[in-house]
Amino acid sequence: MSDTFCVTINSCRENGDKATVGFVVATAALGSGKDTMVFLSTDGVWASVQDEAAKVVEGGPFKPLTELIKNFMEAGGRVVACAPCCKKRGIDESALFPGVEIAGGAVLVEWLSNGSPNVSY
Repeated sequence: MSDTFCVTINSCRENGDKATVGFVVATAALGSGKDTMVFLSTDGVWASVQDEAAKVVEGGPFKPLTELIKNFMEAGGRVVACAPCCKKRGIDESALFPGVEIAGGAVLVEWLSNGSPNVSY
């Protein structure tokens, strides 16, 4: 069994529920002792932008997306935003949550090639 886990999220503005549930599952994986990475792509990269994530407030039973992201990262989770996806959307690094990495798909491929399970939202 792998000691790692990956959650890929490809929606935020289009469907905030997917980003919210993705971070809930990622936090649960951390709580289960898994080294966990969230990889954000396409519309999902908006979750890495603090002002955009603040717009996603799904309500009970979930916490606001901003709080979920901060809790995940403070607990040791890794968040990677797809570099070409950020570039396409004009996302500036200064707008991101502190600690979010911008990288290409090779980071995801490397993570998964080590046997990490993956769920996608």
